[in-house]
Amino acid sequence: MLDTLTASTRAPVAATSRGERNALAVRGALVNLADVPVAAWSALMARAIEPNAFYHPAWARAVSASARGHSGAKALVAFDARNRLIGLLPVQSAWRVLKLPIPVLVSWQPYAPLTTPMLDRDRAEDAAAGLIDAAAQAGARAILLDHHTAHGKAMAAFYGAARRRGASPRLLSEHQRALLDAARDAERLMLDALGPKKTKELRRQRNRLADGGAVAFAIATAPDDVADALEKFLALEAAGWKGRRGTALAQDAGDATFIRTAARALAAEGHCRIATLTRAGVPIAAGIVLRHAGRAYFFKVAHDESLARLSPGVQLTLDLTRHLAGDPEISDADSIAVADHPMIDRLWRDRLAIATTLFPTRADDAWTTPLERLIAARNRARDFARSAFHTIRTRLEFSR
Repeated sequence: MLDTLTASTRAPVAATSRGERNALAVRGALVNLADVPVAAWSALMARAIEPNAFYHPAWARAVSASARGHSGAKALVAFDARNRLIGLLPVQSAWRVLKLPIPVLVSWQPYAPLTTPMLDRDRAEDAAAGLIDAAAQAGARAILLDHHTAHGKAMAAFYGAARRRGASPRLLSEHQRALLDAARDAERLMLDALGPKKTKELRRQRNRLADGGAVAFAIATAPDDVADALEKFLALEAAGWKGRRGTALAQDAGDATFIRTAARALAAEGHCRIATLTRAGVPIAAGIVLRHAGRAYFFKVAHDESLARLSPGVQLTLDLTRHLAGDPEISDADSIAVADHPMIDRLWRDRLAIATTLFPTRADDAWTTPLERLIAARNRARDFARSAFHTIRTRLEFSR
């Protein structure tokens, strides 16, 4: 097992057709995530070939520092000859993440299913090679990238780096999740998605909400405003089904510390906003939205379940759709939802392909096939359980 992988390692990337001098200039390491220099990490975020707000240092470090059951993450990192960070992938051992005693490092992010690595857009394939070599030097037979964007530039770089080593990546699963094309007109988009009958019904529900007082939508952007809006979100979440299950963020001191720390820090850099829907000044729905490099991420939503018949969570999502479509800095929005989500899939009709891929660290490794089968079986069972749970819970609200 790889729980013993605590020491940093540095390994040169093998010479390639790109040129021996260029390849050997990259070095990789496995380090404690908390030890990655924040300034270098933030600079890499600005140069990343693909967005991933959940690998922002303010978010990932806060999760690793205090979130329930997720502390102490490590990271594969790659540096160029100028000691500039060009690649980063937070990881943990397969035993800690999957409960499988296998020599695999698993991409880590417990608070959103998105683990697309941070790769410098100018040296993406070299950066990916440095990460793979660092994993190999640490004793890992493979890297499992779980829930990454399937067809973007980051994966093209990882596939290229693996094949440079003679290794054959194994696609274990792929699914589509809802994506908002923020370049479209919001009203036209929603009418096309929902149809006249459902649009009319949602308008009726909005009017019924307003019978109890003026309904207002607001976006908090400044750190203090985000902090205040977050408390409203946490209260709504704790009062709902997550509170009854004991999984609301506010119910655990570590989780509460993580989200409060991360939200304020990200807001200071323009990467976190909180949407709130109020009736007569009282919050009835709220959602946390992260942002990175032109993409928004609809991280979490909570609503007043006593008003479920009037769909306050859906009403918030409609207003958020209008807001995002009107923001010139946002090109699209990732729903962060399970496949076939009964609410957001119906409203946001574009799709983002999300995959799980096994990247061997050695050429023609005999371990690859049994690892592939074991992980694929585990992931199918997990994804089925998640999808069934969210389908049952969400359909109750949206079908009213």
